[in-house]
Amino acid sequence: MPSDRPGAARAYRFRDVNAADLALLGRWLCEPHVAEWWGDPAAGLAEIRDAMAAPSTRPMVVELDGVPIAYLQHYDPHMEDDHPYRDQPAGTLGLDLSIGQPDLVGIGHGSAILRQIADELVAGGAPRLVIDPDPQNARAVRAYEKAGFAAFERRTTIYGPALMMARDA
Repeated sequence: MPSDRPGAARAYRFRDVNAADLALLGRWLCEPHVAEWWGDPAAGLAEIRDAMAAPSTRPMVVELDGVPIAYLQHYDPHMEDDHPYRDQPAGTLGLDLSIGQPDLVGIGHGSAILRQIADELVAGGAPRLVIDPDPQNARAVRAYEKAGFAAFERRTTIYGPALMMARDA
């Protein structure tokens, strides 16, 4: 299992979640550092299953050196009639990230993963990326800032309290 700090020469691989990943994702959702922010693991796994079938969302596993280390999804809030971020500019994509492996938390992988996926999505035409950590999740906020995201608003949405952060093209 990779445990070293991310480096400039390291690249993460993003691949679509498949049914074979659900057991691993279920274990990650039970990890205290994930469950603290995701809540009920069974409900979280149901959300991931729903995302696998939703045209608005692309759920992915992040791999490093061929080993799954994180869950990532990006979504188009404009494809969901009731999404609270439909007020963002057309073409905006939302992101969610959870490092699954506990020994890889807090050593730079979150910001490195987000920098890489953000660069790829912006290069693909996304004018704005948003991410919405709980304002109390200081570790996530720091990682997102290191990845080039800047806070622009606090909201309370159907998902709970959110510090809205954006990275513009």
